[in-house]
Amino acid sequence: MKKITFTAMKTTHCSIVLLIIIAFLISCASSNSQDDMETENITYRDEMRSFIENMSGYAKERDSSFLVVPQNGIELIAGVENTTEEITSAYINAIDGHGQEDLFYGYDEDNKVTPKERTLYLKEFLNLSKNNGKKILVTDYVSTPAKMNDSYQNNNDLNYVSFAADHRELNNIPNHPIPIYAENSNNIENLGLVKNFLYLINLEEFESRKELLEAIANTNYDLIILDLFFNDGNSLTATEINQLKTKKNGGSRLVIAYMSIGEAEDYRYYWKEEWTKNPPSWLDNENPDWKGNYKVKYWNPNWQKIIFGNSDSYLNKIINAGFNGVYLDLVDAFEYYEQ
Repeated sequence: MKKITFTAMKTTHCSIVLLIIIAFLISCASSNSQDDMETENITYRDEMRSFIENMSGYAKERDSSFLVVPQNGIELIAGVENTTEEITSAYINAIDGHGQEDLFYGYDEDNKVTPKERTLYLKEFLNLSKNNGKKILVTDYVSTPAKMNDSYQNNNDLNYVSFAADHRELNNIPNHPIPIYAENSNNIENLGLVKNFLYLINLEEFESRKELLEAIANTNYDLIILDLFFNDGNSLTATEINQLKTKKNGGSRLVIAYMSIGEAEDYRYYWKEEWTKNPPSWLDNENPDWKGNYKVKYWNPNWQKIIFGNSDSYLNKIINAGFNGVYLDLVDAFEYYEQ
């Protein structure tokens, strides 16, 4: 047997290590290249449409009255990009309404009028949705009373239902107007009957669940859009959600849950600490405007499993908590990948 000196052993060991490193780098490069090729072959709008259609099918199979309302990304109703000449019937049939931010105020800056050309562009698609029987829910970010009144009036003129949010963080119940716009004591049994709504998803201003529940119970909004989770990271219970389904004046109302499907949030139950250093393939860049929010390759099956389709999924938790529906945010994530 040939004698191997220490020097020879060291050289051989280093060579093996070097080969392993090279192989690993080649493997990573190949994997990244494959991911890039797959990304290039994706039609991002179709993938988002399919995602929402499948999600809606899953929810409505369990509860046919469950509401699915996407926010922004209104262009998805059109079969031809950026035109209203053709409507995508499968998608429009899968949803119950449309949410839209910044229609009249807040597009460039809060409390500032949205550029007219932007408003006109959005109205064309929103009207197409409305004319196909969908309720339009508009959130304008506007804080001075006169402009809040203007926002409500402009939306009402278009037969849209609106909420004038005086905080972009959506962390409070506005004190203007009093009484709330289009206040009524009707029983709200479906989305078509809604005349006003409250959008409240950041709950850090409320010190306890009791304070939160009492504050909402003391209002007469027809519809509440609320986060599933309280500040302690635990979800609101079915009993608590049921308490919110009655307005102060005794009329019934709807309560739907906010859920982001185009970004992952590092404060949610599904987040794993190791993702910060070793992210899954579907996790993308952090949103520079919202710390702790990360873009996702929303067409990836592993991300979609987090959102719906199994007992531990986000949507399943919302259904089990007794919400009347779900309000989907970051639907317009397709724009990020198209760019």
